[in-house]
Amino acid sequence: MLEIVRYLVAGAVNTAFGFGIYAALVWLGLDRYLAQAIGYVLGTAFNYVTYSRGVFTGSAPAKLRFVLSYLGNYIVNLLVLRLASHYLADPYAAGAATTALVVVLNYIVLKRWVFRPSAS
Repeated sequence: MLEIVRYLVAGAVNTAFGFGIYAALVWLGLDRYLAQAIGYVLGTAFNYVTYSRGVFTGSAPAKLRFVLSYLGNYIVNLLVLRLASHYLADPYAAGAATTALVVVLNYIVLKRWVFRPSAS
């Protein structure tokens, strides 16, 4: 199976997990930004496991680079959510639009900077 296919499959699972947390917390009455922060932290830990074990196999351990990439990704995520919220009043639609952009950005950063092949 090609790496990009594995990334998309893992990404679908990761997205469902993270967005599911976000949507559940919004449904429970939490502010959309607080819901996103909680979903993002829990989703990041989940994502590291799925990406390191199922997508970027054979890569050197990269926990610090992964955390740093997700911190940067989170800032972008917040900015895009804020922008999307100006055009989309529905918090679910704003969260979904944000997720679509972040998926592409995340693959590029993970592939090029985080999960580099381990030295043999």
